[in-house]
Amino acid sequence: MSGVAGVVSKKECKWDLFYAVDYHSHLGTSYGGIAISDGKKLDKKIHNIAKAQFKTHFAEDFDYLRMNGNAGIGVISDRDTQPLIMQLRFGEYALCGVGYINNQDELAKKLIDEGVVFSEMVNGKVNQIELAAKLINKGKNLVEGIQYMHTQIDGSLSLLLLGKEGLYAARDKFGRSPLVLAEKDDAHIVVSETCSFKNLGFKMKKYLGPGEIVLIGENKVEQIKKPESVLQLCTFLYVYAGFPASEYEGKNVEEFREDSGRIIAKRDNVKVDLVCGVADSGTAYAHGYSHESGIPVRIPLLKYTPGWARSYVPPSQETRDLVALMKQVTADALIRDKRMVITEDSIVRGTQLKNYLLVKLWNAGAKEIHVRPACPALMFPCKFLYSTRQLDELFARRVIKGIHGKHIDNVKPYIDIESKEYSEMLKLMEKDLNVTTLRYQRLDDMISTTGLGEEALCTYCWTGKEVDRSK
Repeated sequence: MSGVAGVVSKKECKWDLFYAVDYHSHLGTSYGGIAISDGKKLDKKIHNIAKAQFKTHFAEDFDYLRMNGNAGIGVISDRDTQPLIMQLRFGEYALCGVGYINNQDELAKKLIDEGVVFSEMVNGKVNQIELAAKLINKGKNLVEGIQYMHTQIDGSLSLLLLGKEGLYAARDKFGRSPLVLAEKDDAHIVVSETCSFKNLGFKMKKYLGPGEIVLIGENKVEQIKKPESVLQLCTFLYVYAGFPASEYEGKNVEEFREDSGRIIAKRDNVKVDLVCGVADSGTAYAHGYSHESGIPVRIPLLKYTPGWARSYVPPSQETRDLVALMKQVTADALIRDKRMVITEDSIVRGTQLKNYLLVKLWNAGAKEIHVRPACPALMFPCKFLYSTRQLDELFARRVIKGIHGKHIDNVKPYIDIESKEYSEMLKLMEKDLNVTTLRYQRLDDMISTTGLGEEALCTYCWTGKEVDRSK
């Protein structure tokens, strides 16, 4: 994913910005960065946070501690070094963002052929924020440039741009990643996650709409561009990526997860001794399941939090496997001879669940293990946010490949929960994972729990459907 925060204040913004950015740490493990303006110049600092947390780097960084200003932006990044400070034709700006550009190579080549120079290269790839800036630079003005950028990219990108005139917040054209505006007496803040301002004295003002652009100054917030009509919020924010205290379009993440657990229990009929959630994101589903079924929640899987990040976030499989192995510890006495429902947010790659978690439960003496993911089987690599990129990464597609001997284009029969193909896939999954039963959350149930309606949600990773981005 990635998460951004921006503050404009009538006084020093450094510490509000520091804490707001830190509250996005669940969204990335690659880079943390902050840029601050004093009205005359922009300063920035970026740290690699792969092995140490954002707070550790910045709280003890003398360069950062010497930075002063009343406006700033920051980011927890899962991929690119950011924010960047760049001289555009409209002035000097610091930029950071959330999203993924699928056609970055084609766009970069086209710009290079036109004589544009890129300086932020990593492993032969251009930095997506620099690419976005170069596209924006082709507009007659900043706002037109942002709109032009949205028409050129295949993917999504929400941006914060800090210049002398103030802070521009520009949400992705289809609103796949959120941007939220909040305020207090002497400051405004715009963030990805609403949890990031709750302890800082800010009060919610509005959710930016898809494609909306606002300019935040010291004394006012001005709407520069009205929202587009089509919203496609990433549903996976509710399922897994979002922090439980956050809200998206008015729906709290923890509430969504508890409600989902209740629906899963309503459709279930297994006889078990306990329900257990895979911490942290699977825990709320377990509570919802327990409330509905009357089956007690126990905690035989204990997450050792110091030093271990979310296992889905790190970019390398080796690191993900290490985190999955080390962070969950079993309380064997609660597992021995027990029939268990295990609630999990999702099964993406399946390797961590199979090789590290389920093996621990069986070795601890579990009698039965019934796995209940809170979303359907993921069928398509995400095109819009930094996540899975290849078909072979997805557990469901590897199982289907095993059936046919190759990847197939038409997987609709395996999405239809009433089909014989779906039943066959589910049985093979149970065998592969070595579980007693596996039952996925239904797509319609998951959608209904958000309260938004299917038309307002991006469900591409489950259905392969997307809106016409040319509209």
